[in-house]
Amino acid sequence: MEWVVGSGMFLGLLAIALGMASIRTGWTLPGVRRRVTRPRIYGLGALLVGAPCVIQGLFYFHFAPSPSWEFHFFGTNALMFSGLLLMGVSQMRPSRRRS
Repeated sequence: MEWVVGSGMFLGLLAIALGMASIRTGWTLPGVRRRVTRPRIYGLGALLVGAPCVIQGLFYFHFAPSPSWEFHFFGTNALMFSGLLLMGVSQMRPSRRRS
């Protein structure tokens, strides 16, 4: 079971690193580069998707005191869903209106 949680933490750290790169420089992975029109929002979404994976690992390995299971379940799901929502918003086309 430890390897499942450890690999989830690794993927979470990878998502956080990609989110930071996207926020700071605007760089995204080549597979999504054509679809992402707002790289900073995409990076924030990647941060919010990666954070629950790392947090769950910290709770599992007892590096942080574990809260109640309700708070843990609903909190990490809210972070994950909001990150996925932001990643979807970042791929929407900008409006064609002129200022």
